[in-house]
Amino acid sequence: MPHHQSEYDDAEPSLVRPYALTEGRTLPSIDLPLEAIIATIEDVVSNNLAPQDIRASIVALCEQRISIAEIAAHLGVPIGVVRVLVADLVVAGSLEIHATLRSDASRVERRELIERTLSGLRAL
Repeated sequence: MPHHQSEYDDAEPSLVRPYALTEGRTLPSIDLPLEAIIATIEDVVSNNLAPQDIRASIVALCEQRISIAEIAAHLGVPIGVVRVLVADLVVAGSLEIHATLRSDASRVERRELIERTLSGLRAL
């Protein structure tokens, strides 16, 4: 599988333990499925976040709609950590969640989601 270059590839390994980023929390404050699509809310300014803050990187990545799993892959951070940080940013009003399926989705809608996912995986 080809590796995509990111700005983090040449970075020194972080000495910060992943769960230190979440202050030891392991569960997000809101329900956040791994396949949820996340986007930055228009007109949100993340000036209050330092450029080296991982949350600023998350907000920047979410300018284009992106899934929780993709955020974790881009940043090289465990998915559990990303879920907690994204939930914090949603609660703070910086990000919004676009669910892939409603809880009452039909079998056809669920099948189409699985087919799109498989198609995307094959394209990798």
